Amino acid sequence: MKVFLETYGCQMNEYDSELVRAILSKHNYEFCATADEAEVVFLNTCAVREGAQQKIYHRLNDLKNRRQSGKIRVLGILGCVAQSLRKELSETIPLLDIVAGPDSYKKLPELINTVLQQGGQGFEFSLSEYETYDDIVPARVAGVNAWIAIMRGCNNFCTFCVVPYTRGRERSRSPHSIVAEARKIVSEGFPQITLLGQNVNSYQCDGKDFADLMEMMPDVAGLRRVRFTSPHPKDFSRRLLHVMAAHPELCKHIHLPLQAGSDHILERMNRTYTKQDFLTLVAEIRQVLPQVSLTTDIICGFCGESEEDFAHTLDVVEKVGFDSAFIFKYSVRPHTIAARKYPDDVPDEVKTGRVMRLNELQRNISRQRNEAEIGKTFEVLIEGPSKKSPHEWYGLTEYNKGTVFSAPDKKPGDFVQVNVTAAGTHTLLGRLV
Repeated sequence: MKVFLETYGCQMNEYDSELVRAILSKHNYEFCATADEAEVVFLNTCAVREGAQQKIYHRLNDLKNRRQSGKIRVLGILGCVAQSLRKELSETIPLLDIVAGPDSYKKLPELINTVLQQGGQGFEFSLSEYETYDDIVPARVAGVNAWIAIMRGCNNFCTFCVVPYTRGRERSRSPHSIVAEARKIVSEGFPQITLLGQNVNSYQCDGKDFADLMEMMPDVAGLRRVRFTSPHPKDFSRRLLHVMAAHPELCKHIHLPLQAGSDHILERMNRTYTKQDFLTLVAEIRQVLPQVSLTTDIICGFCGESEEDFAHTLDVVEKVGFDSAFIFKYSVRPHTIAARKYPDDVPDEVKTGRVMRLNELQRNISRQRNEAEIGKTFEVLIEGPSKKSPHEWYGLTEYNKGTVFSAPDKKPGDFVQVNVTAAGTHTLLGRLV
């Protein structure tokens, strides 16, 4: 049978889809490029933000006619929305045949067989304390970057976040299984690996922490670049910074989620650090890694956020000078602590206004930081054609700076030296050296 798998959300979902492809391929399912070709359709979903969730409902509506006509024989929801809204989905969308959470992917062949042979629906929502999928070799899509999930779940319980309820408690893979997977990835031709975790730097297994694991990665022969996402400021060891400084294969880019700049809001979010703690950490990072690129996540309009609270966020953004930021309006996520404890009392128009103001500030900072790169030469890993011109390449520096340039005799996966000649808010422009 032909399967179509559509992925929404974060890099962890991309990795999970690679696991699903591997599991189903072993049971002789064939994957196809569009839902129009498929008899089995799965949507691998994200519940972190309301917008991502709404996309799922719209997509299910698009597929309704093919499911009703029988062209789609099995329609399923996987991942975080499946786990978070399992009762609502099973009761309100009768066309759904399978609803399975992130720890249930090994059971998909059995669930599909049950639906096809017995009819009805197949649901599986159990969260495991042990499942890491380290016995599954992901079926990766060709490219220049490969993901490795080094751990799953989260123990932080940030009050706005649904992840502990959709992915369960933290559990880490053995470092030896991670290194073995990295060796296989390099043998398949991938020059770059990104280590993934909901809270990647809380990794602990077999007496090894995240700094230990990062120190092991450059020993993988042929591995040119290592990235990671996303760390939590509370778990950022100073030793990790020195490990990153000592190994050129470890990219000098850190995505460091701020979420808010006000101590009052940070406490409400249960982020366990203060504004000053965050600024002190940034200063220490830049002392050890002077050229580091810092990016972040920020939520505007969290419960009880006043104009004074928001001013603290603006202040942190100005003082840190992030290279870029993902900025979002707060939206209530079902089952979170904030949904139970705090009223969503910041008007939507105020949230929107704050997002716009913060985006404008960050755009100016991003442009200034990019313009400071003009005249410098960087090693760039070519990812593929530029979106604006098929005659130019797009790639990333080790500092995660998107770069566009012309190099007719090069190809994706090549490393090239590019001299920066111009810069915009999001992209560097350059010429091949």
